[in-house]
Amino acid sequence: MSAPRPSRRTILKAAGGLTVAAGLGAGTILATSLAANAAGDGFGLHITERNEDDPRMWYYRFQTDQIGWAPAVNVLLPSDYHTSGRTYPVLYLLHGGNQDFIAFDNLGVRDWTADKPLIVVMPDGGKAGWYSNPVSTNVGPRNWESFHLNQLVPWVDANFRTYAEFAGRAVSGFSMGGFGALKYTAKYYGHFASVSAHSGPASVRRDNGLVVHWANVSSAAVDLAGGTIYGAPAWDEARVTADNPMENLERYRGKRIFLVAGTSPSPDPFDYANETQVLAGQREFRAALDNANIPYTAHEDEGGHMVRPNRMLEDLEGIIAHLKKA
Repeated sequence: MSAPRPSRRTILKAAGGLTVAAGLGAGTILATSLAANAAGDGFGLHITERNEDDPRMWYYRFQTDQIGWAPAVNVLLPSDYHTSGRTYPVLYLLHGGNQDFIAFDNLGVRDWTADKPLIVVMPDGGKAGWYSNPVSTNVGPRNWESFHLNQLVPWVDANFRTYAEFAGRAVSGFSMGGFGALKYTAKYYGHFASVSAHSGPASVRRDNGLVVHWANVSSAAVDLAGGTIYGAPAWDEARVTADNPMENLERYRGKRIFLVAGTSPSPDPFDYANETQVLAGQREFRAALDNANIPYTAHEDEGGHMVRPNRMLEDLEGIIAHLKKA
């Protein structure tokens, strides 16, 4: 993930909507929309590292006052982005715990989205950031929620040809990222028209708040040096309520909802505990959606806590069908 050669940004200068390369002789034209569309700073984000060499996968690392280290993002562009001139819907795809912004690239997102008219934004969310601004931290700012919603979303809309509106955005995620997707959709009501949780918990208070406890314990151990997402021993109850899908059902009305959970986790304690809780929570959430007459699509599949490529492909097709067309 090295930065591109400095010459990319220094030898090129715009001329009449095209790009002229200095030193190549008069009249030599390079039709290079990559340079014309190169992203810049803004919205509290200063780019410290970038790679725009690949025609589809563009990489950035930022300095931001919301995170105490430099978080990164991969922006996956449609195959025809540089030639079509079209505006595209956007999917924010959120990784799981103990993962980072590269996770979905390693899983095959380039193949999943080949020839699909969709921009996919895959940001860092912390190893145990829980897509939240923590109640306490001993390592400086770790405000993932503010970084994503107040900085990254408007930065993406300013630097790429996106529909900067409700009908043009979806959010999906795996595990911790599935929780983040459900949380962001309800809490930021007008941002996302479609939400998907792949093995993501949908009920944080069930079983005496097991998900809340796990968020606190995992973040304290991995990300916050003893700080917590929701507070301990006493929780910030208002924050738990605001983040809990089960307590915000009406904020899902009129949106596409896609849920996936596994029914047969392995005996491995981590896999078993995670997917057992996910399945129970999603069933509780689905029952509540049914009672509220809010439609959704849900799958219970064999296996445990994992990304299922076939469901990701199904989800992508549904997202594209639901969002504003490119």
